[in-house]
Amino acid sequence: MERPSMAQVAELAGVSKNTVSLALRGSPRIPVETRERVEAAAKALGYQRNAAVGVLMAELRRSGSARFEATLALLNANEDPEAFRKHPTVPVYVAGARKRAAELGYGLDEFWLHDPAISGKRLASILRARGIRGVLVVGLLQTNRLPERMRSLWEEFPAVVTGVRTRSPELSFAGSDQYSLALKAYEQAWHLGYRRPALVLDPVIDSLIDGRFTAGYLIGQQQWRGGEDPIPPFTRIAEARKDPACFHQWLKETKPDVLFTLYHEVERWLSAANLKAPKDIGLIQYEWRSQRPHWAGMNQRNDLVGEAAVDLLVSMIHHGDQGVPERAIATQVSSQWVMGKTVRATRKRR
Repeated sequence: MERPSMAQVAELAGVSKNTVSLALRGSPRIPVETRERVEAAAKALGYQRNAAVGVLMAELRRSGSARFEATLALLNANEDPEAFRKHPTVPVYVAGARKRAAELGYGLDEFWLHDPAISGKRLASILRARGIRGVLVVGLLQTNRLPERMRSLWEEFPAVVTGVRTRSPELSFAGSDQYSLALKAYEQAWHLGYRRPALVLDPVIDSLIDGRFTAGYLIGQQQWRGGEDPIPPFTRIAEARKDPACFHQWLKETKPDVLFTLYHEVERWLSAANLKAPKDIGLIQYEWRSQRPHWAGMNQRNDLVGEAAVDLLVSMIHHGDQGVPERAIATQVSSQWVMGKTVRATRKRR
């Protein structure tokens, strides 16, 4: 007699396979009523989770050593085919993904999303031939849409994206919790004695993450400044890169005492106006990098994002998930504050 599948339980309970998986594990993310309905459906069908897989995964996590080997596709979604090695951020995601994949017994085969010689159907064929069952998408930084020519790939294989939430198609993803990051950064600035924090950010970048940087900044402004004299973000990044005069004018009009930003060149723009950090104004980097350790900022821990993406993908594979999910899952990683020389070390007396 054929064993009932998770898909059959999902159909009977009227939920997705992901919901069934979470419900049968007792996840607090699933409402009690839904969990009871799923459990009743599983009992009616005689469905049981694969205990052997669960035990194996627990042992792998405990011991930190792999007991089997399989392969995942590591898909470079950046326009630069060398982004895994040369980009300032992408290699951190990759390092985390490789570390976690090795711990779970998985190898990673690299592919480039923009390879003109490979279509979605061709790449899917290659993955099938190699026995690859899942795709990890890394390096998608300029858009939240994946190429239409790759549609057949997403329809066949479970896939997880790092960094941004895709809209077309909407895939499960792991990324930094940018809203919490921006809120934490504001709180840190306030505790250091800054009273007029301001944001310097390209709206195109913010739109890729659903406005979470700006949202965290604005809520921080409301919480800590009480909505008094709100300071609008500086968004004319492209213009300032050609001529920082517009940035200097914004500084004169808004009079911030510390800036949140993603751009190290802001330090140069300040220098052009005879301003230095932290003497004249503070600087806090939303994406702190070890290559510039003198900056203060938020370490997004993109290595942990890479690890979380692998965990999510492996879970999807073990649950038999395929194709674009009915409801995408999001895993967000908290950031860490890193003290640096671009902010004052002690609270200024007022």
